[in-house]
Amino acid sequence: MTTAVELRGVVVRYGAVTAVRGVSLAVERGAIHAVVGENGAGKSTLMRALYGLVPLAAGEVRVKGEPMARPSPEAAIARGVGMVHQHFLLAEALTVAENVVLGREPRRRGLLDVAGAEAEVGALAEEHGLAVDPAAPVGALSVGERQRVEILKALYRGADVLILDEPTAVLSPPEVDDLFAMLRAHRDRGGTVILVTHKLDEVMAISERVTVLRRGEVVGDLPTRDATPEAIVRLMVGRDLAGPPERGAGPMGDVRLSVEGLTVRGSLDRVSLEVRGGEILGVAGVEGNGQTELCEAITGLRRADAGIVRLDGADVTRASPARRRALGLGHVPEDRHRRGLLLDLSLAENLLLGRLDEYTRFASILDRRRLAADAARLLERFDVRPADPAAPARSLSGGNQQKVVLARELSLRPRVLLAAQPTRGVDVGAIERIHAELDGVRRRGAGVLLISAELDELLALADRVAVLYRGRIVATLPRAEADRERLGGLMTGATAQQAAVQP
Repeated sequence: MTTAVELRGVVVRYGAVTAVRGVSLAVERGAIHAVVGENGAGKSTLMRALYGLVPLAAGEVRVKGEPMARPSPEAAIARGVGMVHQHFLLAEALTVAENVVLGREPRRRGLLDVAGAEAEVGALAEEHGLAVDPAAPVGALSVGERQRVEILKALYRGADVLILDEPTAVLSPPEVDDLFAMLRAHRDRGGTVILVTHKLDEVMAISERVTVLRRGEVVGDLPTRDATPEAIVRLMVGRDLAGPPERGAGPMGDVRLSVEGLTVRGSLDRVSLEVRGGEILGVAGVEGNGQTELCEAITGLRRADAGIVRLDGADVTRASPARRRALGLGHVPEDRHRRGLLLDLSLAENLLLGRLDEYTRFASILDRRRLAADAARLLERFDVRPADPAAPARSLSGGNQQKVVLARELSLRPRVLLAAQPTRGVDVGAIERIHAELDGVRRRGAGVLLISAELDELLALADRVAVLYRGRIVATLPRAEADRERLGGLMTGATAQQAAVQP
């Protein structure tokens, strides 16, 4: 086989921090090659260097045997390399076809040939098994459909090497199956896929080769058939994982969070649920079935059209987010960039948002030394890398940003924690830590509402699992009665009519 992409001695630095340390990597043409590692290991940075988004401090990028003298996205696209980012880069007000052809629009009499663009994109989508309506506005699409649009953008520009950064982080199991079918078909046509992922079951299922990074260096590169998930984990984190937290027996406490008949027009339909102290209630569902609106209505970020929200018996339906927080509601939002962090502030400032008055002297002077010391302790406890209180939040990897959000919320010792997709984009070592922390919240008598697209996560942590489908809770199952097959059927509506267990 011939080499599609080769990196030789690549070094990438961000100021004084070396993110990638002399990495060499060869990706064969007509293969699916996985790149794995802990958060902050340099995976995404390495792929951005390959795509020309970050400059090289040293080393060389070669595509199809030819060196790229000045790596840039334009040069990568010209060589047939396309990248699908974890956070999509789409114009929601435009249609699928308009997004795909943007910058390379077919024209007729000097104007955009809309019909021609839709025909081209429709044919390309059909050829590659990417079911999406070319005329649909992107703002109306599901997460899975938006990802297909990103892939179509790369294919439209002639990419035969596809780089996908955490492509399944926001997909339901059926959408993952569809994506993998498309990637296998692309490989079978002679294309190449570089898959950055934290999910080792996916590595084992779809890749031919896997490269493992740790602290910016390659610590393993081997055929997937010669690897095991356990061996990959040891390479990634340098140790064996402890496994899911042991479940402690014991009675549930009083109701901490009560939601009755919560309705948001077009999104939620009379949702009712209860979370008791010492309990984790999981919420399963395909993205776009009301999870975001449920979080926003409970936290006060969105006004519900009907229904009641109570915290420890107190009606907070019309209370502000700040008031709900003061009453003990913690929130790990699903979108850490939009809701969880102020990216241009330091880690210390982000960790102590909402508590800065505790660090203020003489009414106006911020005690920055004490602020930095307390932030440093939290960064160490949650293994945030780099553990620099002065570093801007924007400079961290996505997984380390998530650990910052979790560290802040848990430091407040909430009575109820609403955790939405808490391990999205997080590596296996950090997932172990986050799961232990969530279980610790439960063990000290608080209630946890865990909203997750990861069925394994819900089955490992939740005492009960509620399934949200088209804005309604169609079933609430005790953990003993929940399994992947039953939950999957409820999530897609296949067995919703037969569901008899209600909250």
